[in-house]
Amino acid sequence: MPRITSVESPGCPPLRAITTDILGLIKVVEARARPAGVAKVVETWGEPDASRAILVASLADRSVDPVLAVARKNGVVELLNPLNGDALALVKSSRTDQTAGAVENDPIVALHLFTKHAPDLSTLGTFLACTDKGKASVTSVAKENTPSDSDVGPSSTWDVCNKGKLQFSSVDARENYAMFGGNGMEVNLWDITSCSKIWSAKSPRANNVGIFTKPWFTAGTFLCKDDHRKIVACTNNHQVRLYDTASQRRSVVSVDFRESPIKAVVGDPDGHTVYIGTATGDLASFDMRTGKLLGCYVGKCSGSIRSIARHPELPLIASCGLDSYLRIWDTNTRQPLSAVYLKQHLTTVVIDSHFSAEESEENKSKQPDSSMVAEVRRAKKEKKNVLVEEDEEGTQMVDPDDCDAEAVRKEKKKKKKKTVAEDDGTQMVDPDEGDGETVRKEKKKKKNRRVAEDEEGTQMADLNDSDAEMYASKRIKSESGERSKGTKKKSKKQQVA
Repeated sequence: MPRITSVESPGCPPLRAITTDILGLIKVVEARARPAGVAKVVETWGEPDASRAILVASLADRSVDPVLAVARKNGVVELLNPLNGDALALVKSSRTDQTAGAVENDPIVALHLFTKHAPDLSTLGTFLACTDKGKASVTSVAKENTPSDSDVGPSSTWDVCNKGKLQFSSVDARENYAMFGGNGMEVNLWDITSCSKIWSAKSPRANNVGIFTKPWFTAGTFLCKDDHRKIVACTNNHQVRLYDTASQRRSVVSVDFRESPIKAVVGDPDGHTVYIGTATGDLASFDMRTGKLLGCYVGKCSGSIRSIARHPELPLIASCGLDSYLRIWDTNTRQPLSAVYLKQHLTTVVIDSHFSAEESEENKSKQPDSSMVAEVRRAKKEKKNVLVEEDEEGTQMVDPDDCDAEAVRKEKKKKKKKTVAEDDGTQMVDPDEGDGETVRKEKKKKKNRRVAEDEEGTQMADLNDSDAEMYASKRIKSESGERSKGTKKKSKKQQVA
């Protein structure tokens, strides 16, 4: 049975996350309430098309001119505006000799969009793309290009590996070095500026039987922002390894976690914590200084986790995968904050750290819908248009919009309440203007008079009725006595005879 969470989601702080899926759709999830609100889908970009599935995505998280890059299954890299989804540029595969079948056999599996602006500010963006066969390229896109432009040549291209299949790539915080790893290839570190390899890992020693484990790395990240020499790589054999490129080629720390392959890993801003996600939906955090397991996150997912994103300021992470859920977690308590169902299998999630809930609410409330405003006004008018009929003195109709509401209620009360009148011709008494005690006394007097009249008129009838009953009872007794005497005489005569 799939394992799903049963913990209630308390809501998450203001947040904006962008997800991609296997049908080529880009969905924006936002939580706008303060201090905690429910995350929900606010926008969906693109049309569902399996041939244009998004494999990886990267966000240049800048306060000015942010750019979102997505790599599709057909070998195209698109640059989009992450605020409204407008297409900024389209870059096709750099190798013109590739056919459609060749593109499918060598898709882009790793993508990184550089955050730093170009010195001349003439480029829209620069990205690093790596294919399944280890072909890495750095491409710069000029601002003059349009989405309909043809191929854009890369500024540099090199081969990361000669054998095996590349599965991940990661760039350090200063964007000077990149690490690569995959199935059948060891983790290696490259200088992006010179396109040269500066370090390569060494396979672990053989086990007790003398068998070497085949290298199969599935995810990796740089541990510290200021030090590119410490890297964390995860394997298909459920291991988390820490490498120090300045000391040795073999791992410094190696930890086993559960029994399923690790598919995603991301570092924490503190410089020593990492978050990992497995193929069975387990999410956990490790302290790589000692290799200690800090804890697992409450509420397991029901599918493989394919991407994890850490917010640079708030203590939360976002994860997504094959269970079609975007989940947001608190890193301090390891409790789920919110979960959003997005229907398709998700491939990547990125977080916009410059999102402001107040600005989005102001922009949303600038242009209200005129039809909705008219409908609300019409409903209010119908509700308030209550008229009070003329009273017995011929008063005019009262509009509650022009007079006091208290006066309207008094008029209704006067008309609905019954007045009390005296039998001897006294005037009608208004309970709102007269004394309530006087009204009760008048009612009591009238009732007493009626009771007295009824008693005087019915005394004789009661006496006659009582006498008649008494005479009737005596007559019945005498007749019954005579009948009994007659029956006794007859019985005696019969006995004598």
